[in-house]
Amino acid sequence: MTLLNEALRAAHAPAPRPAAAARTVLVVGAGGALGSAVLEQALGGGGFRQVQALVAAPVAPALATFHPLPEAQLARRGTQADTAFVVFDRERHVNGRDEAFVRPQPEQLPGIARRLHAAGVRHLLVVLPHAPGALPQALQQGMASLDEQAVAALDFRHVLFVRSPQAPAGATARGLQRLAHWMLGQLQMMLPQQHQPVRAARLAAFAVHLARRLPDAAPGTRVVPPEVSWLASQVDEAEVARAWLAGEPLPTVAGRRPRY
Repeated sequence: MTLLNEALRAAHAPAPRPAAAARTVLVVGAGGALGSAVLEQALGGGGFRQVQALVAAPVAPALATFHPLPEAQLARRGTQADTAFVVFDRERHVNGRDEAFVRPQPEQLPGIARRLHAAGVRHLLVVLPHAPGALPQALQQGMASLDEQAVAALDFRHVLFVRSPQAPAGATARGLQRLAHWMLGQLQMMLPQQHQPVRAARLAAFAVHLARRLPDAAPGTRVVPPEVSWLASQVDEAEVARAWLAGEPLPTVAGRRPRY
């Protein structure tokens, strides 16, 4: 094959996807237990060149890879991020730290998604709370379907709704065991494994693993079921993310010690 043929083939070849390490990710809703966990996982887990957080007040970055993004700048200049998280969580009062970060409300989702799409984001992950009872009823029910349809219609390459974790029905206790769990919960403020809220760090780690692999998945809108989010808290979340996006069989929890 001649050099000319080689050059022509290279010119028509599809452009290689950027590695995760060359990508920039934006977190909208980086306050709260879940939002801050997503930010920490994105920063600490590697794989992203830059991690941005949408802020309503000045924030001094402590890491070279962390870049606060003011709301006005997002509207005026867009963002370098190709991937964005929108995290819904309850407000905390931690020395005013969370107040600097934009805290999205459920009814704002379509508008936020439109702004992100216009700013250049192509992969969107909407992460619901790790403790469903902590937020309004609209989020406990998994978000209004009309809002989800409005977001899906925006022509993102990928839209992912990560549901609140919940164990599958087959994992619930039965009979006297259920009664014993209930008594422990009342007397010692303890809950059985399947009702324990997944720790924010575990759900955040799963969401970030999904984000890293999302550009290589088939395009479209997907919903991560509650039982898959729960499974990721019990086994290797990276493997669950890989298998679920690829449509492969998921790992099982059989014979494993419970994780809290």
